[in-house]
Amino acid sequence: MLKRVRSLLIAEKEVAHLRADLEKARARIRRLQKRLPKHAVAPESIVWIFGGGRTGSTWLSAMMGEMPGHAVWFEPMIGELFDPERLQVGVREGLDFVFARRHRKTWLAAVRNFVLDNAGARFPQGPEVLVIKEPHGSAGAPMLSEALPERRMVLLVRDPRDVVASALDRYLNGPWQGTGGWGMYRGPETTPDGFAERAARSYLRHATAAKRALESHRGPKTLLRYEDLRTDTLGEMRHLYSELSIPAMEEDLVQAVEEHAFKDVPREEKGPGKRARKAVPGAWGEDLTPDQTRMVEEITAPLLSEFYRDT
Repeated sequence: MLKRVRSLLIAEKEVAHLRADLEKARARIRRLQKRLPKHAVAPESIVWIFGGGRTGSTWLSAMMGEMPGHAVWFEPMIGELFDPERLQVGVREGLDFVFARRHRKTWLAAVRNFVLDNAGARFPQGPEVLVIKEPHGSAGAPMLSEALPERRMVLLVRDPRDVVASALDRYLNGPWQGTGGWGMYRGPETTPDGFAERAARSYLRHATAAKRALESHRGPKTLLRYEDLRTDTLGEMRHLYSELSIPAMEEDLVQAVEEHAFKDVPREEKGPGKRARKAVPGAWGEDLTPDQTRMVEEITAPLLSEFYRDT
C-alpha cells in the first residue's frame, strides 16, 4: 500500500513538471509569434497573372483593377528575380549554394517574406484583392507558387504566332526599337528573324513554366485564353472570378469591361508600335513572313498542340 502511495506521489510530481514545461513552451510560442512579421497584404488576397509578355495581361489587369477593393501591382519583375533556371535551382548543388535542396524550407520562407514585405510596403492599406501582373517574370512562377501556396493564379495564354508578331512590332516600330527588346524578350540587337526566334523561345519557356506552376498549384486557379477573352469578355470575366472564388457583382464586371473596351482606347494609343496594336486574333498571318511563321510554329509546337489545335 505504501509503495502504491509513493508511486502516485511521484507520478503527481512528474505531471506537475510536465505541466510547467508545457506552460513554458506555450509562453515561448507566444513570444515567438509576436516576433513574426505582420504583412499588410494577406497571401490569399493575391491574384498572380502569369503567361508571357504581349498576351493581353495589361488589358486583363486593368479590367480587374476597376473592381471594388482591387489594386494592381504592375510588373514588379519578382518572377524574373526568382527564375529557377537562371538561379540554377536543382542544377547547382552543395551546402554553400543559397538555394541548396537541403535548405529548401528556409529559402522558400525567405522568398515568401520578400514578396509579402514588398507588397505591404507598396500597398500598406492591404487591398481586398491585389492583382500582380507578372508576364515577364512567368519563368519564376513555379518557385513563387511553392512559396505562396495560398495565392490565386491566372495563366493567360495567347497564340504564340500573335505573341511573336506583337513583340516584333514593338521591336521594329515601338518603344523597343534600338534597345534589343525588353523584359523576357530582351537581348542583343538583331535582325527581325533573329528577334522573332528569340521571342518564340522565350515565350515557350515562360508559358511552359507558368503552366507547370498552374498544374501543381492547389489553391484557386484558372486558365484563360486571350482569344476567348476578346470574343466574350464579360463571360470570361465572370468565369475568371467564379474560378478564383472571388465575389463579384455583375454591374461591377460590366463597368470594368466597358471601361477598357478596345474601341474606346484613344486613337493615338493604338496602332503599329503602340500599347494597343490590333487586338485581332489571327492577325499574325498579315504580320509574319512565311519563314517566320514556320519557325515560330516549330519552336512553340507544344503550346500550339495543347491550346490551339483548331488553328
